[in-house]
Amino acid sequence: MSTDNPPRFIHYLGAFAAGGLITLMLLTNGTLAQYGTLLFSSWVPHLTGTVLAILILLTLRPTRAASKRPPLWAYLGGVSGGLTVVATSAAMNSALALSGTIALGLAGQIVFSLFADAKGLFEMAQRMPGWRDFAGLALITAGALILIFYGSAP
Repeated sequence: MSTDNPPRFIHYLGAFAAGGLITLMLLTNGTLAQYGTLLFSSWVPHLTGTVLAILILLTLRPTRAASKRPPLWAYLGGVSGGLTVVATSAAMNSALALSGTIALGLAGQIVFSLFADAKGLFEMAQRMPGWRDFAGLALITAGALILIFYGSAP
């Protein structure tokens, strides 16, 4: 991490709030999948987000910061987001439930982020993961396994 711009409390608060919103999103999408289909549970939030984004853009009319086009991989966010909604909606309505789905999703995000850091993906600085990164991954994976296998025990 660069020491030029250290994280502030608001950054931690934002990350915590985003985690809470992701939990709410998973619950909503899982409920939509329970009453409809997995495709329906993916289309509803994406269509709602698209309409809201268009309304915000029409209202605020922002100017472009740069005329340079974004890299091609930046357009894959919608595809991966849609597949994520389908996968989490299916997992949430299984024996994993909401807690197990979120815990395994978090472990998967950490595994990919460690890989992305090590390879310097997405035009980010290359950083080799250290023992603390792997210790954190081990703790989160252990917590996920406890949630999944012992979470519903009486």
